[in-house]
Parts: sequence; structure tokens; C-alpha cells
Amino acid sequence: MAPVFAHGQLRLYLLSLLESGPKHGYELITALSDRFGGTYRPSAGTIYPRLARLEEEGLVTRYDEERKSTYALTEAGYAELQARRGDLADLEQGIAETVRERASQVREDVRGTMHGLRADLAVAAQQARDQAGQAPHADQHASSHVHRVEAEQLLSRFRDEVRAELRRADAAGQVERLTVDTLRTVLDTALAAVRSTLR
Repeated sequence: MAPVFAHGQLRLYLLSLLESGPKHGYELITALSDRFGGTYRPSAGTIYPRLARLEEEGLVTRYDEERKSTYALTEAGYAELQARRGDLADLEQGIAETVRERASQVREDVRGTMHGLRADLAVAAQQARDQAGQAPHADQHASSHVHRVEAEQLLSRFRDEVRAELRRADAAGQVERLTVDTLRTVLDTALAAVRSTLR
């Protein structure tokens, strides 16, 4: 994908995010991620050097407390932001277009992944049907019970692992709408594939 910000644009956008009040670096990263609908999340290595540069230029000031640094606009920072309102409006329009493009690309990537998953599940379902057809009828009921228990164990493990991952990500404020949409698509696809194996 193309770079999200052109030269100097991230600097301007950081100033705009600080206009509503002082923020930690992590809060700025989260605000940027939210603005892009989760399709872009800058790294700490991208944000903190720019904040340090803004501090050197006298546009922001930093307060250190309890191992956290809080950044706030200075009078010079407010003045620059006011002088560049037109540039900021253009930047917001560009961000909106970027979000649409990135969301479209993510949807296409998910669709491609789901297409491959459907094909794999269809093959697995056919193999399961073929193997079931070869089993003696006398053992079919007992075999069904064993398979059901195993399937339920797989579901339970999947649920527990996904919940753990979601809670870990949520603790860091990193669960995005894309995660929910992807999970819904995956589960709907899996349900349809599993149903196709049940007679």
C-alpha cells in the first residue's frame, strides 16, 4: 500500500490531535488508528521521533510523570495549527480517501482468504464424507458420538483461544471493527462448510 502521510503531514496531524488537550504518545497512536478505522496503526518508532522534533521546534511541550510522557501544544503550536487550517482540511479529505481505499483492499484480501478457506473446507468435508461412507454401519452410531465429542472439544478450544486473544488485545485498546468483521466472515463460512458435512 502507498504511504499514508506525505512529507510533513503526520507532523501537522499530530498537532491537530493535541488541539483537544494533552495526550500520551500511546493515546496519539490509538487516536490515529481510530481515525483510520484500524487499517493503519503507526508504530512508536514513527510517532515518538516526530514528537521529539515538534518539541525541539517549540511547538509542543512534554511533561514526564510516572514513567509516562504527556505532550501538549504550546502557543507556537496553536499558532502554526491556525495558520495551516487549509492544509489540515485537505489532509482530512486525503485521509478519508485513504481509509476508503485501505478498507476496500482489506475486504478484498479477506474475500481472497475466505475463498481459499472455503475450497479447503469443501475438500475436507468431502474426505470426511468418503471416510464415513466406508465405515461399517454397526459402528456408525458409536463413531458419530466420538466425532461429536471431538468436534465440541475443538469448538471449545477455539472459543477459549479467541477469547484470550481478544481480551489481551482489548487490554491494549487494539480490538478494531476489522477484527469483528473478519471473525463474523470466518464463522459464517465455517458454519456453512460444517453444515455441508452433516446429513
